[in-house]
Amino acid sequence: MDVKYLNPIIAATDSVFQTMLSVKPEKGEVSIQEDLVTDKEANVIIGMTGDIKGSIVYSFSKEMALKVVEAMSGMEMEELDKFVTSAMGELGNIISGKATTGLAEQDLSCDIAPPQIVTGKNINISSEADKVLMVKFNTDLGEFDVGFSIN
Repeated sequence: MDVKYLNPIIAATDSVFQTMLSVKPEKGEVSIQEDLVTDKEANVIIGMTGDIKGSIVYSFSKEMALKVVEAMSGMEMEELDKFVTSAMGELGNIISGKATTGLAEQDLSCDIAPPQIVTGKNINISSEADKVLMVKFNTDLGEFDVGFSIN
């Protein structure tokens, strides 16, 4: 995967977390996987179309998802219910929308699809791409992963 696709997505993740949640995500380990398999319970899948085709998957532990939505809403959260998953979907939507702006600055035309939320542990998310680039992020709210499955 060309880094010119990756950098706007990482920059958007950083910007949205700092703006909306007042936390700075620190980029951690980067790995390449054959498949997109996550051990985290709350997964937001955003499809991309246009010059870039594929998907971005934001994966959060249940605990972190609850903390993120508490920070967004000011309300205490206890379960991965419809409110929490909807808020997490919106967070993924905002990050991905901001990333498409960064990609457009590189003369790449792309759109995003509405978010899909998948909950559960050890989920295998199918992808058309040959490889999946996984980036781990650490924050004061916990650790999350961003998977890039882009053709």
